[in-house]
Amino acid sequence: MKKFFLAIFSIFLLFVTNTEGKEKKMILELKDGKVEIELYPDVAPQHVKQIETLVKKKEYDGVVFHRVIDGFMAQTGDVEFGNSKKPSYDINRAGTGGSNLPNLKSEFSNIPHERGTLSMARSSDPNSANSQFFICLDASPHLDRNYTVFGKVIKGMEFVEKIKKGLGSNGSVENPDKIIRMSLIK
Repeated sequence: MKKFFLAIFSIFLLFVTNTEGKEKKMILELKDGKVEIELYPDVAPQHVKQIETLVKKKEYDGVVFHRVIDGFMAQTGDVEFGNSKKPSYDINRAGTGGSNLPNLKSEFSNIPHERGTLSMARSSDPNSANSQFFICLDASPHLDRNYTVFGKVIKGMEFVEKIKKGLGSNGSVENPDKIIRMSLIK
């Protein structure tokens, strides 16, 4: 009987350890404060892995929010032309570049695009996501199952709301706000 309870306890301990190990978070530091983001490695493992790789390399530090549409989303992540710390920075080309990592195959899910959702930006090719992503400022159900959701803001959405908005229907931003720093937390 002791072996039975020991086996059950061991399984429980293993489950708790695995569950805790899968919870991943990231901090997005903006001019107005820090934003805590929960990542979804079980939903979009390749996308989360790529984001984590770029965060570890500090590729996102200094990247501008080149496209921000009030009531819709704030887009960033062009580490090639949108990183204000790099010689390749070109605000006119921001949004057209990516990283030196390969593009990703889509990992669409049933997670809705609601306020605070983080999702990968891409071209018309569903398998073209690379480094760019956006944060939904409001529910955007027309994006559901068409873009890869990889996380959600769990604290600090009020700071995301303060990101400078763009002009016109495409949301291009002059003198845009930028990511001060991104980091992973456990």
